[in-house]
Amino acid sequence: MKKIAYIEIDTHAEIAQAFMDIMKGSLDFSVDYYFSKRIKDHVIHGDEAVFLSDSSMILDQLKGKGYDLVIIGTVHRYFNTFLAVTKKYSTAVIAHNLNFIKASKLDLMKSVFKGDIIFRLKLWLKEGLFYKTRVYHTSRALFVLDEALISEKYQFLPLFYTRDFAKTQNDDFVVVIPGGVSQKRRDYAYIFKTIQRLSTHKRCRFVFLGKAGGSELKQLKSLSEKIPENIKITYFSERVSSEDFEQWMRKADVLWCPIQQSTEFFSMEEIYGRTKMTGNLGDAIAYGKMAVFPGNYPSRLAFIIPEKENAFEQLETISNTPFDFHKTYGRRDVQKKLEQFLRGLL
Repeated sequence: MKKIAYIEIDTHAEIAQAFMDIMKGSLDFSVDYYFSKRIKDHVIHGDEAVFLSDSSMILDQLKGKGYDLVIIGTVHRYFNTFLAVTKKYSTAVIAHNLNFIKASKLDLMKSVFKGDIIFRLKLWLKEGLFYKTRVYHTSRALFVLDEALISEKYQFLPLFYTRDFAKTQNDDFVVVIPGGVSQKRRDYAYIFKTIQRLSTHKRCRFVFLGKAGGSELKQLKSLSEKIPENIKITYFSERVSSEDFEQWMRKADVLWCPIQQSTEFFSMEEIYGRTKMTGNLGDAIAYGKMAVFPGNYPSRLAFIIPEKENAFEQLETISNTPFDFHKTYGRRDVQKKLEQFLRGLL
């Protein structure tokens, strides 16, 4: 049995959870997980081998364990630590922002003096920001989680599978908009305007499944007071619990994902579907839901539907469109693909 270490001491708890879920019960691989406290607190790990870690501990923790592969879930900080890991161990890194990865030292230096200058100076002076390129170059493999991002440089890591659960019968037509309610990454202004103009006798509920704050929260409160009685809005002013997220994703008749075409990471432009994956893709697969994405989003996946002019009618139609997620994304099939892929690296 091959031994893997999975490290997540930075950001992506949901990816760590996905890896843990799909690897559970594997007969070919045993996995030890090294999580920061923040990540550990957001992951349901059961009886898996999970160790509390941070950038000062991880090198000592890996010593003498005989890992065949070390997977780093995020390299957005602690570059000096991760460079040391990649030099000592056969390492793969999950890539999230491809333009950031290829950015030069000059690009990084310019970006230090934008945004949160104090934090970025800390990355530069204490965490080895300029080792960033060396971390990615020294790694044995770079993984992406969206097949659209595959290239000679980036290999696809199959993680997402469709869960088994009983579909509830809703009294209302339930449209779920997953993700943090912020205009930075999704076009909520467009969603609010569309709902405000909606004319239908159908009982429907729009669920904004992410924390709302600032002007978006004010707009949601105002919108809730103006819409007809047959239209309901559910939103959250605090972080959405895993229980609430699970409940509403299971109830969803369809997902509506108003993804902005571009966003920024470290003051560098990233394009969804081209240089960056959206988490909504994993949401749709995990819960077996058809999803409406903006018309400019590049996707060849049959369950991702480009939005047309009359969005609400389209959402209704798509909610009744059959798609066998389990045929393509059944857990055992995805696990076999992942195991086969990992064996090919070792």
